[in-house]
Amino acid sequence: MDKYSMNFGKKERVLNYACQTYQLSRPNKVGAVMALIRDCQPSSFEEWQSWYFENAHTTGKNPTKITIESLHELGERLYAKITEVVIPEWETAFRELTEQDCIDYIYNLTINRTYDGYIREKSVINDGLAKVFPNIKFEESDPELDHAGDIDYIAKIGDKTIGVQIKPITASANFGSYSLTERMKASFESFKEQYGGNVFIVFSLDGEIANKEVISHIQSEIDRLSN
Repeated sequence: MDKYSMNFGKKERVLNYACQTYQLSRPNKVGAVMALIRDCQPSSFEEWQSWYFENAHTTGKNPTKITIESLHELGERLYAKITEVVIPEWETAFRELTEQDCIDYIYNLTINRTYDGYIREKSVINDGLAKVFPNIKFEESDPELDHAGDIDYIAKIGDKTIGVQIKPITASANFGSYSLTERMKASFESFKEQYGGNVFIVFSLDGEIANKEVISHIQSEIDRLSN
């Protein structure tokens, strides 16, 4: 099978890091690309390329048409972020990095963060969702399931199942601007096809539900699956 993706070699990591960090490949910048290509159902790369520029728009309140020039501008912004911000920050980190930092990081990642995440999840479920929905039993997702990497808890509604993903945020974070990656969208859609229910993202701030509106969305889904 022919591949059309370019190979950036060792540059790929820094390009990917900066692009993700500054959200330059989100649907509000380049459109919902996987949804677009599924609508297109192209039989060739050239057909997809032409169709994209004819139909793609940014998502959001004020969608704009995506052009070759707008993608070019995103590339210029990516270069500016890498050269003006990322490289200086990394150079400082490289100069100051010690062996003890690496030892502490591995230990912290394995022990401390795992425990923090466990307590945070338990608090969101036991002190949050379980009290709001006392007749629903939330269970930890089986790690062997295909979707376990994206779904932390499941809850059975009759013969259907809904999923819950818990994401930590800081007090200064803006979860309102969060958007799913195309891979996660596909995973959630696959879960719904297999189990019948939607997947909901619950943002946790110090163990409490930050996006309170998700409660009404879950209730609506429970009502839908119960009928």
